[in-house]
Amino acid sequence: MYLSRLFAVLLLLAGCLGLPTLARANHILIPMDANQKEHLKAYGVAYWLLGKQVEVDWLLNYRGGAFACDVVPGAENELAVRGVTYQVISEAQYTSILSEIAEPNANMDVMKLEKVPKIAVYTPKGKQPWDDAVTMVLTYAEIPYTQIYDDEVLRGDLPKYDWLHLHHEDFTGEYGKFYRNYRYRPWYQQQQRDSEAAAKRNGFAKVSQMKGAVTVKMQEFIAGGGFMFAMCSATDSYDIALAGLGLDMVAEMYDGDPADPQAQQKLNFNRTLAFQNFQLERDPLEYEYSNIDMQPAERGVYEDNDYFQLFSFSAKYDPVPTMLTQNHERTIKGFMGQTTAFRKSLIKPDVVVMGDNKASGEVRYMHGTLGKGTWTFYGGHDPEDYQHMVEEEPTDLALHPNSPGYRLILNNILFPAAKKKKQKT
Repeated sequence: MYLSRLFAVLLLLAGCLGLPTLARANHILIPMDANQKEHLKAYGVAYWLLGKQVEVDWLLNYRGGAFACDVVPGAENELAVRGVTYQVISEAQYTSILSEIAEPNANMDVMKLEKVPKIAVYTPKGKQPWDDAVTMVLTYAEIPYTQIYDDEVLRGDLPKYDWLHLHHEDFTGEYGKFYRNYRYRPWYQQQQRDSEAAAKRNGFAKVSQMKGAVTVKMQEFIAGGGFMFAMCSATDSYDIALAGLGLDMVAEMYDGDPADPQAQQKLNFNRTLAFQNFQLERDPLEYEYSNIDMQPAERGVYEDNDYFQLFSFSAKYDPVPTMLTQNHERTIKGFMGQTTAFRKSLIKPDVVVMGDNKASGEVRYMHGTLGKGTWTFYGGHDPEDYQHMVEEEPTDLALHPNSPGYRLILNNILFPAAKKKKQKT
């Protein structure tokens, strides 16, 4: 009797001692293929884990770009609360997955995510609810960010952050070229007053001059190792401002004096990130900045047939564009914006195109490097609202938890967390 009780106690003790070892041997797998119920919130969980100093494996091209990590306290509860699909798998199962990914002929790889990125969103304090798809998806995914604007950029705050986002912004100083339709709206008039006050506060005679200085600060941020992501009109207006530094490209109703009639001839395309040889739109009442943006009449697509295709890259040899194109869909539904699609003939040759519509000669998603950092441009305004109009209500992302278009934004959020790998080329 005594020996049997002693044996039972020893078995129980051995089991208790073995539990921590067993737990450490287990892994959490977060699939990102069609089986995932909450693609967008899954990125938020990955961000949460990084914030807890938990290393996350991003399994490129495996099950739609799955995430994996060790089982840690609170992780399963966080996944359950957010409604994210996951599995707990054994060490042997995870080793088998890693072996499959490591096969030389498998277009897959493992990217280690090690640090939580500090995120800044360039947006005015009076931002309208229709203005920014990125702040909407960050909020939905529960990823924290800091709002900054011209004052913070000009006083040198950008190096505090890893990732900078720009959205429906106008860096030319023309207030979005909303003058014709919205100049009597209170929000437009307040925007103009706020911008003029900021320019004066920072020592500039004109808003356009201040915005030009802001673009230079952002370019310095990229060159120093930062990551910049832009959507909609922030893309082309940013490059136009860089090309026109020191020029007066702005009509009288925006800055009080006429534009330089020779501004087009004086543009310097050597300063720009993505575009060259573009023609400015000189009509101050036209809701367009240049011919960079493809116009509806020439695109030849409509809501029911507007799609673009994501490129496939070698995960083992081209990890950066592979990370930025992780998705459970390769064909993405198109969506419009003030800047919808980039004219391919005006894109610099060193730019990496990651998504396009070849039939219409337009690029929707692209990437490039500058110094130690990178930038990404994404055309369109709201991936789940084909033609989101000014003064419309914001999109409810709870209705679109698996949005492939919004996933591209969130790929960029996690990109700065990746451990740098030596290129194999």
